[in-house]
Amino acid sequence: MDEQFIKRLITTIKCGICGHPYEGSNVRILGHRDDLWFLSVFCPACHSQGLMAAVIKEGSLPELVTDLTEEEYARFYPLAVVGADDVLDIHNFLRDFDGDFSRLFSKE
Repeated sequence: MDEQFIKRLITTIKCGICGHPYEGSNVRILGHRDDLWFLSVFCPACHSQGLMAAVIKEGSLPELVTDLTEEEYARFYPLAVVGADDVLDIHNFLRDFDGDFSRLFSKE
């Protein structure tokens, strides 16, 4: 298993002392045996240090769970995902929207 992947995985964990997420540059891999990894972590926020043991297994991705039909999946799969700008756009629209759908969808 790739050590960079392990470091990125550990960045999803927060420091037990202050709650700050660990940074990849502050994770040192001490070694591993099979699926058991031993790491040293340092929190840049509160300067605490710790040792971590983690069982990290490689596996296949789970089967996709969806309520889409095969045709719908084929239609929507190649489309772009909803991004942060899309969410902000709809937020701004809804903030000022008065609820008049007739006016919104009129052809005039």
